[in-house]
Amino acid sequence: MQFIILGCGSSMGVPRPDGFFGNCDPKIKKNFRTRCSALLKTSDENILIDTSPDLRQQLLRHKIKKINRVLYSHMHADQTHGINDLRSFYINNKKPINVYADNATSNYLKHNFSYCFKSYSKEYPATLKLNKLQKNFFTKNNNKKIRIKSIKVDHGKVKSNCFIIDKKLAYITDVSKIYEKDYKDFKNLKYLIIDCLWYNFHPSHFNLEASLNIISKFKPKNSILTNLSPVLDYKVLKKLLPKNVVPGYDGMKINL
Repeated sequence: MQFIILGCGSSMGVPRPDGFFGNCDPKIKKNFRTRCSALLKTSDENILIDTSPDLRQQLLRHKIKKINRVLYSHMHADQTHGINDLRSFYINNKKPINVYADNATSNYLKHNFSYCFKSYSKEYPATLKLNKLQKNFFTKNNNKKIRIKSIKVDHGKVKSNCFIIDKKLAYITDVSKIYEKDYKDFKNLKYLIIDCLWYNFHPSHFNLEASLNIISKFKPKNSILTNLSPVLDYKVLKKLLPKNVVPGYDGMKINL
């Protein structure tokens, strides 16, 4: 079972569309960051988390030939606006792909991308089937049942969903607060992939100080920072971090 960070960049990526690299050295490959999506590969299926606007580029880079299901963390554009790139997998499968979202995200998707969920003609059938995101979601890896647990967190004024895979890896790209009642689910993790936008305070994201504080509370074996803005140069950030914490980068693979 493998987890791939397809993209680890903040909402405009690095560089931004206007070419702005901020503090990031363009000579360092790991400073080139597409918007956040991730893939869980099991023996049975590929489960995509979020459809970044850069999804097409990410899928081609990793030669991903199938997407079986999609989990959405929240409604924001940098997590959803690559949804149309799922269409090719519908063409391959000849059946709609199951996607899972909470109520707010479902309403956003139906309002903005209705053509994905509703058949308008034989030539333009529905390509996706929308399902309610449950607290527990199951897949299989070599006949072993794998649980994916979703946990709601604050992301500024909206809610976002964190995903905990097999009690081993937590993936949380957009967060400003984790509720204490959920702390128990973050204990004894092998990997914590956590939002770290930049150095200063932000009302909707963890900054470096907040990320390191939550890492010190949960004490995972390894932590990876994601949703990184142009403020955070890979090499500079890496030097500031404890040994068991590293900046993420596009294409980072974790074997579970």
